Order: sequence, then structure tokens, then C-alpha cells
Amino acid sequence: MRTASINIDDSVLVQQSQAGDTASMERLILKYQHRIYNVILKMCGNADDAAELAQETFVKVIESIEKFKGRSSFYTWLFRIAVNLTLNHCQRSARTATRSLDAEEVDPAGETGQLLKDLLSDDRAVDPAVLAQSHELCDLAKRLLLELEEPQRAVVVLRDIEGMDYAQIADVLNIELGTVRSRLSRARSHLRETLETMLK
Repeated sequence: MRTASINIDDSVLVQQSQAGDTASMERLILKYQHRIYNVILKMCGNADDAAELAQETFVKVIESIEKFKGRSSFYTWLFRIAVNLTLNHCQRSARTATRSLDAEEVDPAGETGQLLKDLLSDDRAVDPAVLAQSHELCDLAKRLLLELEEPQRAVVVLRDIEGMDYAQIADVLNIELGTVRSRLSRARSHLRETLETMLK
């Protein structure tokens, strides 16, 4: 199974990194750098800030790798560091809600379109496949995502964009499973209602 092989590969690379193998650390960074950057970008909404926060994330990982005990997967631990740094940054920044995402961001899997599909999947009046193809609506979804409160935005980004399961999100954010579900439900409802109002 693909996920299992990724985890085994990570654990080997982590052990080698902890033993001082810089090539293994480089492989871990290369493996996750784009995903970390994209998650941070969708949370903070500014490409320059996202690049700095991604760099800061990996600096912290390099500095802390010897302390990593393997209680969670490396993937979860890495995302916890990135999300915590980003949430702290967002809380310090009064400008976050008014920023717009860079239209040229790296979005290799069409994640924004998938997010729109997820948000509008129970709306029979509008075809999500058509919506997902609309550049304007994808931009609108990104802007609305940035207007969510940081805790709700983090859950939406990790679930609907990064594809984490509820247990992983709970681990990354250090919250209860029920809190993940309620935050995600409230965030999706808010996004769906706002989109539907704007599309009428």
C-alpha cells in the first residue's frame, strides 16, 4: 500500500537524518517542500510569507530532528510545525483577511477545483464540475477561504486540500476529533452559504 511505503521510507530517512546524514534530510525536504508551501500559502494568503514560513518550518525540522521520537508519523509532525508557525503568523498579522492568493501559485492537483466540488456537492441547482472549471469561482473560493477564522481555515486546508483524515488533523492541530468535525462542518457550511449567496 502506497501510504505504508511512504511512512516506512520516511522513518528510514528520519533515522538516517538523526544520525547526521544530510542527504537523507535533503530528501525529506524535497519530498514535502511543495506540499508544505501550498498548505501555508492557502492559510496565510501571501506568497512571500508562505516562502519564508516554509523555510522556517524546515529550519525548525533540521534543528529538532534529533528530538523527534516517532510518536506520530514524520508527515504529521512536519505539518504540525508548519501549521503552528502559520497560525502564529496569521494571528500577528492584521492584514491576513484582506490578502488575496497569488493566481500563479503551485496547484498541481487542481486542489481549488476539488475544494469547490466538495463545498458545493450537495447543491443540485449548480453543477460542481462546471464550477470547478471556472477560474473566477476558484479565485472567489480562495478569497473566502482566507476570510475564515484561522482555526477553521486550518481544518479546511488540511482536510479538503491536503487530504488528511480526521485523526491526522486532530494530531497536527492537537485538538479532539469532535472539534475537527465541528470546525470542518461550520467552515464548509459558511463557505457553501457564502458561495451560494454570491452565485444567485
